[in-house]
Amino acid sequence: MTDGITEIHALLRREFRGDLLRPGESGYDDARKIWNGMVSRSPRLIARCADVNDVRKVVKTASKGGILTAVRCGGHSLPGFSTCDELVIDLSRLRNVKVDSGKRRAWAAGGCLLGSIDTATQEAGLVFPAGVVSHTGASGLILGGGTGWLTRRFGMSCDNVMGAEVVTADGSLVRCNEKENSELFWALRGGGGNFGVVSEFELRLHPLRSVVLSQGLCAAAGVRRLLECWRDFMPNAPLDLKWNIDLRLAPPNVPAKLRGRPVAGNFLIWTGDSDHVAAFIRPALSLCDPDSVQTSTVSFLDLQTMADSDFPHGRRYYTKSGYFTSFEDQTIDRLAEAAQTIPSSATIELAYLGGAAAQVGAGETAFGDRSAPFIINLLANWGDASEDGANVSWVRGLFNKLRPAMKPGVYVNFMSGDEQDRVSEAYRDQWGRMVAVKSKYDPGNFFRLNQNVPPGKLAAETR
Repeated sequence: MTDGITEIHALLRREFRGDLLRPGESGYDDARKIWNGMVSRSPRLIARCADVNDVRKVVKTASKGGILTAVRCGGHSLPGFSTCDELVIDLSRLRNVKVDSGKRRAWAAGGCLLGSIDTATQEAGLVFPAGVVSHTGASGLILGGGTGWLTRRFGMSCDNVMGAEVVTADGSLVRCNEKENSELFWALRGGGGNFGVVSEFELRLHPLRSVVLSQGLCAAAGVRRLLECWRDFMPNAPLDLKWNIDLRLAPPNVPAKLRGRPVAGNFLIWTGDSDHVAAFIRPALSLCDPDSVQTSTVSFLDLQTMADSDFPHGRRYYTKSGYFTSFEDQTIDRLAEAAQTIPSSATIELAYLGGAAAQVGAGETAFGDRSAPFIINLLANWGDASEDGANVSWVRGLFNKLRPAMKPGVYVNFMSGDEQDRVSEAYRDQWGRMVAVKSKYDPGNFFRLNQNVPPGKLAAETR
């Protein structure tokens, strides 16, 4: 008697154009690894698809057989949803990007990394607003929303999707946009991988080749004043300014007086006319140690790759995230206190959204509440499994202290694997509509390795 995976392998190998990898075969060990080293699985079969027909075949066969299936693009899922111990659909061979510079459009295959899209679009002097690490899988980032350096200027990644081709749970290839299968199109923009495998995105592009980048470090004693300035300044800041703050221990390549000490790292991106940048970055830089301040014009490709080495594959990652409608003094006090004792493996990431992202109506996409512009991400990043407990505990402890001041909601791309109870919180008013789309396109919840929106009765049980 054969089992499901053996049957699927036998059925697929007759017509499958890609690679079917099983344990012990050449290439399997590299193919099974994902970005977050906290998650290690040994899939019984990895189906590395060569084209959309391969995707359709494996989805249809696995869905019919009831096989637990993960979908992998770049493998960057924080909770490790891009792998499992049964079947993995691997899209890494599907990285073609076509650009129409006249229409300012790109068509990106479902396996693209952010770097795949950036490289192709920059040849035409155009950009797609996405994340900040080039080896991130584009599909997962886009489907979850997608924030990065250009969010305030051009909106979220999902706001710049014009259409998509999707392989649904029955193996059908469905085209969706504002006019065709519009409910599926709505749900894809922020609803994660709940509804199918996107084989191609149609993306809106924007002209941009370079930005002004300013950086500076503020010593721990000035963190409270800095955060107050940031809170008061950003609500009226121009769309061209993105000012992020990271609370962490200073690295070795900074002035000696700051090395290894708690600091607030300031990263300011200006996308507008360079003649006007000084007035808008001065408030931040005036609060930084003058010896740490650097300002330069950098290419967009350099900007998009400068964080790559900080988040390598194989490290161990754990996060907790949330939103604030306003940034009260008590929250600032708690963050300033936390900065004093922050471990070397941790970073407190602070960003202000607003801008173009806030101009999209609450019901236009499935992405959650946009009315709380202050976003915080508590991120631990370490190498040794023996340190798991300490790092997870630190993140959870600080999150619990900060959460009473947060507005309900969470960015799904920043959620760890122990937060399924927060999925309905992430989507809130969109939940019922998402359940309806899920029930239509994936009634059996085949696509469930994600921040899951279950169909029908299952959804009612999770609320």
